[in-house]
Amino acid sequence: MPSPCAPLFVTFEGPEGSGKSTQVTLLRAALEKDGHEAVAVREPGDTAVGEAVRELLLNADVDLRPRTETLLFNAARAQLVDTVIRPALAAGRIVLCDRYADSTLAYQGFGLNQDPQTLEPLIRYATDGLMPDLRIYLDLDPARGLQRHAQAAASSSQRIWDRFHAQDLAFHRAVHAGYRALMQRQPAGWLVVDAQPPPAVIQRRIHASVLQALAAGQGNAS
Repeated sequence: MPSPCAPLFVTFEGPEGSGKSTQVTLLRAALEKDGHEAVAVREPGDTAVGEAVRELLLNADVDLRPRTETLLFNAARAQLVDTVIRPALAAGRIVLCDRYADSTLAYQGFGLNQDPQTLEPLIRYATDGLMPDLRIYLDLDPARGLQRHAQAAASSSQRIWDRFHAQDLAFHRAVHAGYRALMQRQPAGWLVVDAQPPPAVIQRRIHASVLQALAAGQGNAS
């Protein structure tokens, strides 16, 4: 039976192709092997509302204005927080989230030239003030990330091109710079990990850092 632990909310951020989804999967498996209960979620998604919004947001053929896009992301986020993330934390579980509020500030803020200070009250409302205990940023040059994604697309029969991968390199460089600005403004609580080594190497560093956070009792159920 899993050992009880303090709840911990960990988010994964980074540019396209940085390997966030892979690292969420690897970390969940490692934590469960340690005897912890871990819940993995993605944004947008993992609720009926979120999955419907995801299908719309990722459809490059749908013309969405920046404000519309931002509101849809936050609607899905509110549903995920209320129905999945908060209940899991209240039950003492570790929650691993593939993208969260910082993605809105980086992508819809810096990437789409919307004032982050205008977005922050909306994010606070959507999250009901719930912020991560640890933010893991997988750092990768945007050009390399898009190259990785193109290689994956060439070998996949699934649709993995969407409105964000259809954006030009200047957009992705603006997003990358946005993340840097967010980390400089509030450096505490971020773990920056080089996304270029093999996934197993990256996973060991992330796993060790999360275990350290658990041992330090950094998590909370707020």
